[in-house]
Amino acid sequence: MIPLYQVDAFTDRRFSGNPAAVCLLHEPAGEAWMQALAAEMNLSETAYLVPRPDGFDLRWFTPAVEVALCGHATLASAHVLWETGRLAPHQEARFHTKSGLLTARQASGWIEMDFPAIRCEPSAVPSGLLEALDVQSTAVCRAGTDYLVEVEDEGEVQAASPDLVALAEVQARGIIVTAQATLPGYDVVSRFFAPASGIPEDPVTGSSHCALGPYWGAKLGKSELLAYQASARGGTVRVRLAGDRVLLGGQAITVFRGDLI
Repeated sequence: MIPLYQVDAFTDRRFSGNPAAVCLLHEPAGEAWMQALAAEMNLSETAYLVPRPDGFDLRWFTPAVEVALCGHATLASAHVLWETGRLAPHQEARFHTKSGLLTARQASGWIEMDFPAIRCEPSAVPSGLLEALDVQSTAVCRAGTDYLVEVEDEGEVQAASPDLVALAEVQARGIIVTAQATLPGYDVVSRFFAPASGIPEDPVTGSSHCALGPYWGAKLGKSELLAYQASARGGTVRVRLAGDRVLLGGQAITVFRGDLI
């Protein structure tokens, strides 16, 4: 039997935030099998954990591809390890990934993850990007494997309705659309589209905030931000800047658990 969990991440309410599957393996599994299970789960990410003496190996798969960095499925994985007693409440979760060592800890009902900061670099606007998004941009930059598109206001982020077929032609993992928030208590609002990675719109994207944090921190003169991802499900991410790292805070709740047979 292989334990399998579904967890809603970046929320404290079931059926909101971003759902992730967490598969607790006893030993490494083949890539084809992991990809097939991710397609079967049909969530934006399925996480695979394998124990090792100094933590866990962690890999993430969308229904279509493996990705190098995922925030919400890491949050979900840490949540499962503490909830099931595989880690004591005071223990740090340590994940060995394709993006290096990632850690997480519990603090006052939240989970804070230590991720690499992603700096936005000046970039030519890819052909077809803005046409596919159908937005008026105020800035476009390259953010690692994504593009970040700033628009005038929160309303334009909320109203964005991209041509996903055309957007999938853009050579990027995904597209971040963002603006300064007018929502009370929040600093930043965003949405994340990744049709080229098999995800039309990701409900709440931890990894995009590795870029949103440094980008908006510099613009707003802040080292701590509260961000809202304005998908239909919606979710909240706390962001703290720490040099070349970004500390991402979120909550999570288990929806169901079972076993693969």
